[in-house]
Formats: sequence, structure tokens, C-alpha cells
Amino acid sequence: MSPIFDQEPVIARKTLSDFYGSHAGSKSALESWFHEVVSASWREPNDIKRRYPSADILQDNRVVFNIKGNTYRLIVKIHYNTGIVFIRFIGTHAEYDRIDATRI
Repeated sequence: MSPIFDQEPVIARKTLSDFYGSHAGSKSALESWFHEVVSASWREPNDIKRRYPSADILQDNRVVFNIKGNTYRLIVKIHYNTGIVFIRFIGTHAEYDRIDATRI
């Protein structure tokens, strides 16, 4: 693991690497998303929508990102005051359809 990941505001990167370990086609897209988030400075949902217009902003500071052309869905919870992004779910679109994104 690169030293840059020791200082990043994304909790938990291991969730992403575990996922792309079993879904190899997602690795490049998830790594790109991760590196963009690391350099982002999101203070409110509109900051996210400017960069990711297709992202769905949910209650309780949750955001759903479409990954790799909507093949995968990533749900995060963002603490805007600290800049920390918590990964709550990563899965295929079919798996996403079976969960409640507002509660996960």
C-alpha cells in the first residue's frame, strides 16, 4: 500500500480493494474514484454534484455513486465538517437493488 493511503480521509479503503479482488472489472474505476475523493474538498452536497452529476444525494449525508457506467454502485456517508468519507456499501447494480440505501 502506498504511503498516501495512510493519510487519506476515506474509511475504509480495504472495502474497495476487497470488492475489486472479486470483481476485477471494477478496480480501475474504483481506484480512480478513490484518488479523486482524496484530493476533493467537499463541504456540501452541491460540491459533489458539480463533479458527479449522476450521483444521488440521500438523507443523512449519504451519496450513491455510479461506478463504471452504472455497473456498480457505491454508497458513502460523508462528514462534511471533517472531510471524512465512510464507505457504507459497494456492490453490483443488482445487489444495490436489494438494499435500502438510506439505511445501510
